[in-house]
Amino acid sequence: MSDIATPRKALITGTAGFIGFHLARRLLADGWLVTGVDGMTPYYDVSLKEARHAVLARSNAFVAHEIMLEDDGALQHVFDECAPDVVVHLAAQAGVRYSLENPRAYVDANLVGTFNVMEGVRRLKPRHFLLASTSSVYGANEAMPFRETDRADYPMTLYAATKKATEAMAHSYAHLWSLPTTAFRFFTVYGPWGRPDMALFKFVRATLSGEPIEVYGEGRMERDFTYIDDLIEAIARLIETPPAAGEPCGAFDSLSPAGPFRVVNIGGGQPVGLLAFIDAMEDALDLKAERIMLPMQKGDVRATSAAPDLLEGLTGYKPSTPVGEGVRRFVEWYRDHYRT
Repeated sequence: MSDIATPRKALITGTAGFIGFHLARRLLADGWLVTGVDGMTPYYDVSLKEARHAVLARSNAFVAHEIMLEDDGALQHVFDECAPDVVVHLAAQAGVRYSLENPRAYVDANLVGTFNVMEGVRRLKPRHFLLASTSSVYGANEAMPFRETDRADYPMTLYAATKKATEAMAHSYAHLWSLPTTAFRFFTVYGPWGRPDMALFKFVRATLSGEPIEVYGEGRMERDFTYIDDLIEAIARLIETPPAAGEPCGAFDSLSPAGPFRVVNIGGGQPVGLLAFIDAMEDALDLKAERIMLPMQKGDVRATSAAPDLLEGLTGYKPSTPVGEGVRRFVEWYRDHYRT
């Protein structure tokens, strides 16, 4: 009788995306079999998405499927083929500002797509279902740091509203079908292989090109920036911590009274001012950026800050990479990837 453990199987949506790529790479390194799903939408440079998948394809333990989550038939076929132990749903139409221009994309991808994923989870009942939410669900909340037990009823954009809706949808399925489910709320994730529509990517590209950068909110905004490696470590640990109904880890737990469902902040609780973030970029580049100061954009909030107590209570871990270090690593990746 063989004592070799059978590799665990993960189905990850959004593996050509920033976070999905890093999570897939981490799980592959940990010995998982990973099935990836990605629609390769042209919201940003598809060649960057293709490059991420090319890295993952170096492993024989990775299988990619290029399908849209709205294609329910194709998605359910992938579920059946993979028979996952864990499902991590990261695919979504991202971007706060783009939701002002193309709201239907958010309804189709974030609501319909998530429903189809949940149907696959309901049928196959993996050990743990995890899905990505966002700090944007806290919306107009002013009390900080944001805690998972705070109300999140005042979204400022349709993007945030769809993410809050997916949390509610997932809760109903967790309750109805006894599906252990964790929704994690991300706080301004950055790092190598990041999205071109994110601030750091745009700032570095413009500064290296000798172009000015646009600084919204006159630079008075603060964000709880989360370095990608910290985020992935947190997710990897949360995978091993499926919620159990009636078993909270403390008074601060967001565990539902109606089923095995909780939401968890993934942030370090150390917000940094936008101007300090730009300073770190200039230090890493050894260049000065010309700054165009602009007012707050519609849908933006002045500050975000995560209470990390629940994450730390569940996993013994919280993000801690200093912004200066994280920005330096991004700049190194950018220079290497784009040969600048």
